Amino acid sequence: MDILQLIDRLEELFNESKSIPLTRNVMVDEDRMLDIIDQMRIAIPEEVKKAQQLLGQRDRVLAQAQEEANRTIEIARQKSDQLVGKDMVMQEAQRRADQMLVQARAEADTIRADADDYVIDSLTQLQAELERISNQVNNGIRSVQDDRSRRTPASSTLSQPVDKES
Repeated sequence: MDILQLIDRLEELFNESKSIPLTRNVMVDEDRMLDIIDQMRIAIPEEVKKAQQLLGQRDRVLAQAQEEANRTIEIARQKSDQLVGKDMVMQEAQRRADQMLVQARAEADTIRADADDYVIDSLTQLQAELERISNQVNNGIRSVQDDRSRRTPASSTLSQPVDKES
């Protein structure tokens, strides 16, 4: 029987008891009262056991909830770490890509400058060669003209056209 029911029965026994005049005492049926007290002694350990069981169940439920919360927190932490790791990888990749781009541009500028130097050197050499050849051609032309003019004064009268009208 439930302890609260037993307390209600004890109170009912008290209320049904006869009061002793001019006092605050009552006459109680001793057998009924002792019977209720015995039942209470039996019921109290049962109630305590039920309360302990409820407390045990509550503790298990709390432990399971705590374990589940810890698992959820760990999963969230792992996902957070993964996202942070991915972000760090992305940042590192971007930094390396930027560095490679700067290096490639510098190398392209160097190659372009080297190519420009090569073209300038080649064209300068070509110009010098052309000037040398031009000088040789000019010298050849002068030499031929000099030879011709040396030969021409003696034969200039022969080679001049005759004017028929005069």
